[in-house]
Amino acid sequence: MEKTMAVNVIGPTMLTKALSPLMRTTGRRSVKMSVISEGSNSDEDKNNNNQLDITLPSDRPPTVVVNLSARVGSISDNQLGGWYTYRISKAALNQSTRTLGLELKRQGTWIVALHPGTTDTDLSKPFQRNVREGRLFPVEFTVDKLLAVVESMGDQNTGGFYDWAGKALPF
Repeated sequence: MEKTMAVNVIGPTMLTKALSPLMRTTGRRSVKMSVISEGSNSDEDKNNNNQLDITLPSDRPPTVVVNLSARVGSISDNQLGGWYTYRISKAALNQSTRTLGLELKRQGTWIVALHPGTTDTDLSKPFQRNVREGRLFPVEFTVDKLLAVVESMGDQNTGGFYDWAGKALPF
């Protein structure tokens, strides 16, 4: 369970938080970031690090963060149970997306959770025999559809949960 939470929730959330100052498209035009030298272990070393002053571009479109979620992460849509670890991790990712969406919208960054549908990958191999005809998508199809959803977004979509066709999904 810890590994799944680390991969599906903690990693995406912490990475987004760490990079969010660089994704700013409104308001403040420069950010300061700490640079930690390799081999720095003590708190004193970390407090004495160099500060990097970064000037952000001025005419920049909104930045977008996309979290790959799954319909099974929907709490209200759970009709079967099972898959505890995966469901819990995707539900937590959806909550992270919703929370970060409220915060990051203020700086011009949009974030959404997308359900790609069942895609023909190694992850879905064990479950493919249960997938209805026409609902197992080639990777290229999924990528094209998800990019189209992102391209159709507006700031009203930030913090939302959508499927590969752009349909809003319940949390």
